[in-house]
Amino acid sequence: MSRTNQSSVSEFLLLGISRQPQQQHLLFVLFLSMYLATVWGNLLIILAVSTDSRLHTPMYFFLSNLSFVDVCFFTTVPKMLANHILGTQTISLSSSILLPQPPE
Repeated sequence: MSRTNQSSVSEFLLLGISRQPQQQHLLFVLFLSMYLATVWGNLLIILAVSTDSRLHTPMYFFLSNLSFVDVCFFTTVPKMLANHILGTQTISLSSSILLPQPPE
């Protein structure tokens, strides 16, 4: 008879960088601005590659696909910002990475 661990992880605990309210607000604004700049830059890359015919080469096609994946599947920072506003500190496993859900 084999003894194996039968526990499963359904949530992760996101610990904050600081517990001081002034620093939390500053870090929230900093992370929000960095995230928005990243999304804006990725959308500009996608727009530039799709509209300029000189950029229709495999390298730029790959770069626009990476930008698309970064915009669509990057969930940790928005979840961290939402947790800061809502006052929670958990993120579910299914929302942190794309995994097929087990049948219930």
